[in-house]
Amino acid sequence: MRLIPRLLLSLLALAPLALSAAPAATAATDLQEGRDYELIAQPGPFQPLAGKIEVAEVFGYTCSHCAHFEPQLVAWVAKLPKDVRFTPVPAAFGGPWDTWAAAYYAADQLGVAKRSHSAVFKALHEDRSLPMQNVSPEELATFYAQYGVKEPAYVAALKSDAVQAKVKAAREFALRTKTPGTPTLIINGQYLVKGTSAADQLRIASALIARARNGKAR
Repeated sequence: MRLIPRLLLSLLALAPLALSAAPAATAATDLQEGRDYELIAQPGPFQPLAGKIEVAEVFGYTCSHCAHFEPQLVAWVAKLPKDVRFTPVPAAFGGPWDTWAAAYYAADQLGVAKRSHSAVFKALHEDRSLPMQNVSPEELATFYAQYGVKEPAYVAALKSDAVQAKVKAAREFALRTKTPGTPTLIINGQYLVKGTSAADQLRIASALIARARNGKAR
């Protein structure tokens, strides 16, 4: 009869050791190139770092994986330290990808991208209130009107040279970093995050942020 209490005491004694060992999986030193991340051959951030660590997410509004990733990503980004800057980079892979990249940058130019970002995913993947392909400038303008944007102003921004230049920059970034698909996280334009799940990507990204902070080259 005394064996059971002794066994419980042994398990309780070991529990703190197991808990303290768990975070080791996220340590920067535990990462393995090729499995957890790829080093970018032509490194460079999407935007000047200005003393920050950049986390760029290459995403696509029409990408179902991005839509599923979004809630976890939002929660993770909200907890990032002050020295980390999160930068959404719409994937401009051609065709409808370019259209939605321009849609994002037009919203960004008018100051409503952050407020509307998750809602665009919802409109496309849940409500089906916006078409995946062949969305018109007028349909986009009507959608963004709910955020206080005048429809003519949105259409003008969508067709502006400034927005097209940003789409071009996003396309060049994806090409230079050899972004394989969406969603993809890139740390400081140096590390391309891999991973087997959304949670795994975020775990690896957190460890790579720590590595970038420590100035490690590998």
